[in-house]
Amino acid sequence: MRLFALRGASSVDRNDPQAILGATEWLLREILKLNDLHPSDVVSCIFTLTDDLNAEFPAVAARNMGFSQVPLLCSREVPVPGSLPRVIRVLMHYYAPVNHVARHVYLGEARVLRQDLEGAQ
Repeated sequence: MRLFALRGASSVDRNDPQAILGATEWLLREILKLNDLHPSDVVSCIFTLTDDLNAEFPAVAARNMGFSQVPLLCSREVPVPGSLPRVIRVLMHYYAPVNHVARHVYLGEARVLRQDLEGAQ
C-alpha cells in the first residue's frame, strides 16, 4: 500500500445547505466508486468552497457518509476574478495498492476546471 492524493470538484446550483451537501456527497461517492475506495482508506480531506457558498460545511456530508475517523478541513478558495462560481473542491489523501492509478473527478460545471483529465473520467 502507498499514500495517494487526488483532486475533485463539483458545481453547486445555489447557496443552500441541501445543495452543498448533495453536491459534496455526489462528488465523494464518485471518487470512492471510480477509485475503488472506502472511507476507511482515506487519510484526510481538505475541502474548499468559493466565496459564494457559505450555507453549510462540505465536511458534514462526508461525516454523514461514514468519514467519522477522517480528519476533514473546510476552507475558502482564493477569489480570483472571473473564476468559476459555486464550486466545491476536495483534495483527498488515501491509501491504495502500489499499482493504483488515481482517478480525479470533476462534476457538473466544474468539469471545465480540468479538461485535461476528461479522458480519465
